[in-house]
Amino acid sequence: MRYSDYARLIRSHESLGEVAEYGQVLEGGQPYPLFRITVPGERWLVITSGFHGEEPAGPLTLATHLPDIVAYAKQRGVGLRVYPCINPSGFEDGTRYNRSGEKPNNDFLRYEVAPGEWRGELNEGQDHLRWALYDGGPKETRAVRSDLARFRPPDAALDIHQDNYLGGTATYAYTFGDKSAYRPFMDTATRHVTVIRNQKVDDHNITDADGLIEYHDGSVTDWYMRQGVPYTAALETTTPTSQENCDAVNLLWVRGFIDLAARGKR
Repeated sequence: MRYSDYARLIRSHESLGEVAEYGQVLEGGQPYPLFRITVPGERWLVITSGFHGEEPAGPLTLATHLPDIVAYAKQRGVGLRVYPCINPSGFEDGTRYNRSGEKPNNDFLRYEVAPGEWRGELNEGQDHLRWALYDGGPKETRAVRSDLARFRPPDAALDIHQDNYLGGTATYAYTFGDKSAYRPFMDTATRHVTVIRNQKVDDHNITDADGLIEYHDGSVTDWYMRQGVPYTAALETTTPTSQENCDAVNLLWVRGFIDLAARGKR
């Protein structure tokens, strides 16, 4: 899909809430607007998606099912800040990174693991002295990070991704906080996809029996956890999974996170 068509679809939802451009990036001389959709409420959920361009399911779920998402949130008094497609040139090209080859994921914080030694992620069990908000990285990351930092931390935060390396029709998630809150989502997801349990998914991570991973990778999810947000997750579905099944899994997590945000103030 051309990003201009996607932008037109996002703008068509102006009756649901404020559709604002929080920034714009240039790739190959072409301007790409960056959108934030805001729906007010008593509690807040932040949804991000589209950091990786070859992971289109999240941006498409949010663009096509936004009316249902907003209706569900309003019924529960939950406000939304939705960043539906953070890497527009990658989305348009179907490439993981932006058209300049930059990697607009992670880069939200840095960890000082020894005096003067800073890392973007922590290996399992690795301690750190402190963390700090990062001020560099790709232009897309700088733009969304700057906008997110304008607001108080939400009551919950969900980042929607896909896995382009594992085969099959499957799902797993990176989560922080009480895992019992997420197990019902995985149980329901088995109606649509296989949950990857107790399996290695990359060089660093193995899922647990519930298909969950805890990993401090400097991402938006990690950053919100460090700010005390009680429910944060990065959801993964495999790219061979049909859009219909991705929609089903993405929406059950979105609704679930709306319910978690609605539980009350921290």
